[in-house]
Amino acid sequence: MDVDSLIERRRLRRKLTFWRVAVLLVLAAGAALAAFWWSDGGFTPRSAPHVARVSIGGIIRNDRERLEMFDDIARSGARAVIIAIDSPGGTVVGSQQLYDGLRRLAGKLPVVAVVDGMAASGAYIAAMGADHIVAPRNAMVGSIGVIFQYPNFTDLMKTVGVAYETIKSSPLKAVPNGFEPTSPEARAAVMSLVTDSYDWFRGLVSERRAISGDKLNLVADGRVFTAHQGLPLNLVDELGDERTARAYLARERNVAETLPVRVWRTGRSSEEFGWLKAASARLMGLFGLDDVATLLIGPAFDAAAQSRLDGLLALWHPRD
Repeated sequence: MDVDSLIERRRLRRKLTFWRVAVLLVLAAGAALAAFWWSDGGFTPRSAPHVARVSIGGIIRNDRERLEMFDDIARSGARAVIIAIDSPGGTVVGSQQLYDGLRRLAGKLPVVAVVDGMAASGAYIAAMGADHIVAPRNAMVGSIGVIFQYPNFTDLMKTVGVAYETIKSSPLKAVPNGFEPTSPEARAAVMSLVTDSYDWFRGLVSERRAISGDKLNLVADGRVFTAHQGLPLNLVDELGDERTARAYLARERNVAETLPVRVWRTGRSSEEFGWLKAASARLMGLFGLDDVATLLIGPAFDAAAQSRLDGLLALWHPRD
């Protein structure tokens, strides 16, 4: 090869190297921006002093990862925890699990619950795990009660001429059963479960919120309240938002308002179907379909989450 060819090859090689490096830098910058966008700008190291923010949204079920995250927060540099709640509730067991985890965390760090939109039923159980509850004036709280739901297809089966035969060891085995009429004994057995869990829920409200007598009968009749209505009933401590919570932490718990906020998430974003719901909403938002996402994605994923619930529920049903 002549000298000119060698020089030209070297030039091409340098150009190729330059573009390879440029592409890698662009990809790295894009990944960093995506991570920054997804994390809401929260790059505060775990070990640095900060206020931890944890979101509780959607339908509440058992969540071991979230409880493990609470332990991680307790071992981190966090000086306080803000629990942002927007949920209609969920299973009684999952809600109790969340409450117990927050009480353990509150034994090590100040914990404030901020109701973003709703803290009803099981979500209110979770809110009571905090030391202080803050909610905007028109947020919904309460719905103190327990339900057990099941469909009954007996009339439909009679219409289509289908019979469902069961052989079991005792009359109360596997009841209630949606394929046969519910006997008075079966209804009483299920009612005893609901009553037992409701008594626990009611006692928790009485203990944690210092409510008793006629006021307890009022707040525990199953209805929801606005935060403005709930303030004199002691269901919430203050009307406000996260800034109100930071002011409380500075005033009562000596946690500086200048501390940065670090968003904590589990590996699957904590909420039921939360990662997929958020990703779908963001993708539609990129195409200017925010209204469509609001109308379709939220209800669709909430319905999918509710379809997986089983057992006793502490869940508000605005559609009923």
